[in-house]
Amino acid sequence: MIKKQFATFLIRWLISSVSMWICINLFATFKEGSDIQHSFWMYAAAGLVFSLVNSFVKPLATIFALPAIFLTLGLFTILVNAAMVGLTIWIIPDVYISFWGAVGSCLVISVINFLVNLAMPDVK
Repeated sequence: MIKKQFATFLIRWLISSVSMWICINLFATFKEGSDIQHSFWMYAAAGLVFSLVNSFVKPLATIFALPAIFLTLGLFTILVNAAMVGLTIWIIPDVYISFWGAVGSCLVISVINFLVNLAMPDVK
């Protein structure tokens, strides 16, 4: 059972890394003279950081944002997701993203995760 959960974690980390690669290349900018743009490890770290941010920070942010989420009938969740993308990019060195870039990234990541969840069964 643990091997299956670990394999699922590795697959989801890979998917998060690919998602972050797509979003960073579409919406983010890099510091001048930085070689980090072509680094595989930067995208792997971004995927891991994004997974950790979604595991630990997002539940707290969602709880604090519940009144706004209720008032907007769930649309405020997009801003919570954009904040998680923004926090992830802020942690990664030499990479910058605008607010609208974070919103676009969270929408792209949501579509990718939706497609992956259709193809991948839950681990119990």
